[in-house]
Parts: sequence; structure tokens; C-alpha cells
Amino acid sequence: MKNTSSWWIILGLLIIVAFLGIIIPSGLENQDYTNLDTGDTAWMLTATGLVLLMTPGLAFFYGGMTQSRNIISTMLQSFIAMGIVSVLWVVVGFSIAFGESIGAEGFGLFGNPMTYFMFKGVGGGTHPDLAPTFPFAVFAMFQLKFAIITPALITGSFAGRVRFRAYMLFMVLFILFIYAPLAHWTWHPNGFLRNWGVLDFAGGTVVHMSAGFAALAGAIFLGRRKDANKEFKPANIPYILLGAGMLWFGWFGFNAGSALAADAIAASSLVNTNTASAAAMLTWIFFDAAQGRKPSAVGAAIGLVVGLVAITPAAGYVNVGSSIFIGVIAAIVSNYAITLRTKSKLDDTLDVFPAHGMGGIVGMLATAVFANDVGLIHGETTTFLYHLLALVIVGIFTFGGSLLMYKITDMIIPLRISPHGEKIGLDISQHDESYNFVYSEE
Repeated sequence: MKNTSSWWIILGLLIIVAFLGIIIPSGLENQDYTNLDTGDTAWMLTATGLVLLMTPGLAFFYGGMTQSRNIISTMLQSFIAMGIVSVLWVVVGFSIAFGESIGAEGFGLFGNPMTYFMFKGVGGGTHPDLAPTFPFAVFAMFQLKFAIITPALITGSFAGRVRFRAYMLFMVLFILFIYAPLAHWTWHPNGFLRNWGVLDFAGGTVVHMSAGFAALAGAIFLGRRKDANKEFKPANIPYILLGAGMLWFGWFGFNAGSALAADAIAASSLVNTNTASAAAMLTWIFFDAAQGRKPSAVGAAIGLVVGLVAITPAAGYVNVGSSIFIGVIAAIVSNYAITLRTKSKLDDTLDVFPAHGMGGIVGMLATAVFANDVGLIHGETTTFLYHLLALVIVGIFTFGGSLLMYKITDMIIPLRISPHGEKIGLDISQHDESYNFVYSEE
């Protein structure tokens, strides 16, 4: 009989949370409904659903890229985030990100974990700072979808060699100690990055840079795959295209929803999101062709996602012309970064850092250059300098912090799968499932 003690512990923790859910008072007695706007509410409900769709889209995107023996495991690593992060967010994650700020005035570091413990006080009324015209509960759910996809993005860097239980533990640690504090710094009214004037409209820093640096740390910590030197073809290119299409569709909620209202800023964000993605996709294909490679479906899919990543921090702050420039530059930088990565010893399996990390960095710096009124092109240097400082701080915090989380996880549950488990594939070794295709060579 296999050792099941750790699973009983995990189940026990979930049962404790379930009992807390019926014991802790809801705290919904004093909700303010006076400023609810039906248009804003309808849009934010829609945007929340759109952003959730991005995680299944990412599952298809990553699943299609990996080896056929790891498709199911790779996809499940995205899907399980929807379960774990959702419960964790209700219990304490939302409080750490958006609860009562702990830190000096204008220099908030993280939220009080007890502020919205078990979603206490999070209901259908508005919040004066975070959700002034739509239900606070919708804001909490909208932000949850960002938290869900961030650890899912990381998984591409160690695809094919991570233990499922260890990944789940790392995800919990990452959300509590990396993602939620970073969200507080950037988006809470008292967060220190926000008070420095650092602009991150929809998560270029909080989501993509943090995921990129955590992915880099993960690839280094877990080491190379046993067959890393062996080139493999993507298991299912139609899956990649399907996933990219779902990501593009959901990203309209990701960026335009971050306006937190159905207004002109949301409209501008939508235009910029679509345009940057289109420009990046074309640039990727043309750049490949200019270097003698054939235009590919995989390249088009990666390019459009890089464009989406890069425009994310800038979406509500720049004009459509700047969005084209951002898409083009991000595609060239990420394409070249992937080329450099393939020549190195780093085994970032699905190139998470070159795509999301570098795309996020380009987007963050481009925001400081092109942002309306405060960008470098308008003669303002303050925002750009603070963005450079924030880039260093976020990079060190997310990379170093993630390395520490990997180390702690590995001490509790070994992160790396056994050589035999890696050879037969995670689908079989971790989940006792398989989905091999007719054309598979394995």
C-alpha cells in the first residue's frame, strides 16, 4: 500500500477550513449599496469570468507544447491552481493582498491577514477605495483570477520533472509570501510601489514579472531534465493555438477589466491589448522568417502571448500607437532571449522567463516611457527612475523569495520526481493517466 499520510493531512486541513466557514461570522451586516452602478457591476462580473478562462487557456497552451507523456500533468498543474488558490484566497490570501495595510503611511508591506479572514465583510456592497461602484465581492473574485494564473504560469519552467504534491505546497507558499505581498505593494492604496508612482495597470509586475523570476528560480533549483539535450516536438500544436486563442480572448477581461469600471479607460485598454498582441504576433513570425526559419503556428502563438504580456502594465496608460511599438519591441526581445536560452545550460522547459519575465520587464519599462503625462517621452524622469528601482526590488524579491520557497518545499516534500518517474512521464507516474496520440513516437 502506498504512503497516503500526506494526503490525509491535506484533506484534514481542508476539512478544518470547511468548519471555519460555518463558524466564522460573515460580517455582512453593514454593507453600503448606495453607489452601486449596474453598468460597472455587469462589466466586472463579465471581466472576472474572462480572466478565469485564461487559466484553462494556459493549460492548453502549455499542454500542447510539452511532450506527449506529460500533457495531462502539465494541464492539471494549471487546473489545480483554480482549486487551491480559490480556497486560499478566501481564507487569508485576499487579506494579505488587500487587507488593512501593515507598514508606515505610504509604505505598506502587506495586509493584515485577519482583515477579511474567511471573506469576513466581503459582500455585495461597495468599498470606497477598491470597489467604489460595484460589489466588493466581485473585486475580490476579479483579483482572485490574477492570483490563480500566476503560479500556473510558473509551471512551464519545470514541466516534466516536478512532483505534484510538492508543486501544490509551493503554490501555497508562493501565494502567501510572494504574490500577495507584491500585489499589496503595487495595488493597495498604501502600497509603497503605488505611492512611489510605479504604474502597473493590470499585472505586468505583479503577475508576469513575478511568475517569470519564480520560473527562472525553479528551472535553476530543479535542474535540467534527463533528456534536456534531446530536441522534442510539441505534442499537440492545435492545443497551443486553442490555448493562445483562449488567452487572447480572456485577456480583454484581464486588461480592460482592470479599469474597474465600464468607461473610456476600459475601452482604451481593450484597443491597446488587441493591437499590441497583433503587432507582436506578426513581428515574431517576420523575425523568424528574416532569420531563415519558416513561419510557424507555434511562433505565432508565442508571439501574440508575449504582446499580451508586454502591454499588460501599460494598457490603460498609453495610446494605440505606443501599443504597436510595445508589441513589436517585446516580440524581438523575447524571441532573442529564447535564442540565448537555448544556447545556455538553463532548462526553462517552455521558456517562461524569456516570454513572461522579459515580456513583463519590457512592458514595465515601456510604461514608464510612454505613459500619458508622466512618461519619459513627455520629459518626465521621475516615473522612469522609480520603475527602474522597482524592477530591481521586484526582481530580487521574487527570484530570491521563490528560491527560498522552493528550498522550504523541498525540505518537506521532494520537488524533483524520480528518474524513473521522469522517464515514463508525469501523466503515468503522478496521476496514473495517459493520453498518447496516434502519431506519438513514444
